Amino acid sequence: MAVLCDSELLATLDAGQLEVDPKPPVDHFTPCSIDLTLGVELKRWKPAGGITIDPADPKFNFAQIASSLLEPMPLDSTGAVVINPQEFLLGITHERVHLPSSSRLCARVEGRSTLARLGLGVHVTAPTIHAGWNGKIALEIAHHGNVPIRLVPGLRICQLIVEQLFGTPRARLRTAFQNQTTVKGPL
Repeated sequence: MAVLCDSELLATLDAGQLEVDPKPPVDHFTPCSIDLTLGVELKRWKPAGGITIDPADPKFNFAQIASSLLEPMPLDSTGAVVINPQEFLLGITHERVHLPSSSRLCARVEGRSTLARLGLGVHVTAPTIHAGWNGKIALEIAHHGNVPIRLVPGLRICQLIVEQLFGTPRARLRTAFQNQTTVKGPL
């Protein structure tokens, strides 16, 4: 796969082969990625009290579990949250990303080095954004450092690295998270 550079990313956005809404400002483009920002929804898992989640169970339903076990992170007076060392939370990008299958594009979401050097892992697993994806991107955020970190909506939290696929995918994207607008999935 070939990674698109900034000029190709802009051309792809202008041609409608990639959608990022709202369109990022020019200073959010790096030589080979687009910085995405943190949205307003930040949630953490409540203590489960003896509950075990079994993703292999045919009745497993992430949205249902998330509805009962996720709680909003406490906000300060500016709308920011503080993530403490060893905490894990779920956030979502402010931007909606659409990679039409016909565009022959897929992407990866990676953290930013500035935050990583503080111990913050952003989108710690499953970085692939498949061809055909449409929605905001849920972010798994883990704090491996030693000092609390303040996260404010609008912070450049991750980068979208867009890649050209060889060929047009035949398989249809099958995910419960298509068109998601919240960390729980689509509403």
